[in-house]
Amino acid sequence: MTIRPPVPPFTRESAIEKVRLAEDGWNSRNPERVSLAYTPDCLWRNRAEFVQGREAIVGLLARKWTRELEYRLIKQLWAFEGNRIAVRFAYEYHDDSGQWYRAYGNENWEFAADGLMQHRLASINEAPIAASERKFHWDVNGPRPADHPELSEFGF
Repeated sequence: MTIRPPVPPFTRESAIEKVRLAEDGWNSRNPERVSLAYTPDCLWRNRAEFVQGREAIVGLLARKWTRELEYRLIKQLWAFEGNRIAVRFAYEYHDDSGQWYRAYGNENWEFAADGLMQHRLASINEAPIAASERKFHWDVNGPRPADHPELSEFGF
């Protein structure tokens, strides 16, 4: 059995760590790497798309990051209890025409005892922004720097 620390039940510190690990994974834009954080039969709701299992997660993320270029994401802990974590997030990207967008949302996560996510519910809204309105400027090939502002510092 694969253990993916931190594992539930979560403390405030371990929940924050879990959120940052998820953020770093998603900022890699590597669907296969990201899928390993989920149980093999994980259930997802991502906007209006419902998928189950790692193979479907990889497909969804591959499609996503083909359309959402220079994707940069920040996740922030909202609440936690036992084996559940709620996060809020924002991400920025541009499409192939060069139009930038900022997406905002919330996710509810439920974890198995081994620390793998078994259920993910995401609600997401996005709006076009001008390139001059972008807030996330770190190197797209790496994680968000530790000294980069959190969502609350932007008022998101």
